[in-house]
Amino acid sequence: MPPALKLDRLDLRILAQLQKNGRMTNVDLADAVGLSASPCLNRVKRLEQAGYIDGYSARIRMDKLGDTLTVFTQVTLTDHHREDFIRFEKAVRDIDEIIECHLVSGGYDYLLKVVTRGVNQYQELMEDLLERDIGIEKYFSFIVIKSPFIKTHYPIDRLFPAGPD
Repeated sequence: MPPALKLDRLDLRILAQLQKNGRMTNVDLADAVGLSASPCLNRVKRLEQAGYIDGYSARIRMDKLGDTLTVFTQVTLTDHHREDFIRFEKAVRDIDEIIECHLVSGGYDYLLKVVTRGVNQYQELMEDLLERDIGIEKYFSFIVIKSPFIKTHYPIDRLFPAGPD
């Protein structure tokens, strides 16, 4: 793993701009952050090599493709040994419909975000997980009725106003 970079305000501006529009040209990016094109491109490459930029992707309008069901699922494990968490995470990692998995504190262990074609597909997925015997004690499902907005970028300038620690 490359050594951690000491980021400055320009690096943070670059990250903030790219997360909002990863397809912007280097010239536009340089303009937006107040650099000339060549130093801007060098910084982007350095940020990529250091792992601050993990990749680039497109935001897809799923509603244009057809109906889907989004479900937030709280999962509680039966046991809480390190290997129980590892086994669960390994089992759900490659299930395409599970698009987020968070280990959380509080009254349950994991919060999953699941996207399926409908309730039947979701229920089949959950029944399959239960049959795998991966330590699920119980789960609760919360079906998303409407998502008024989904932000796809972090407020970098608000989280790190003076640069990262």
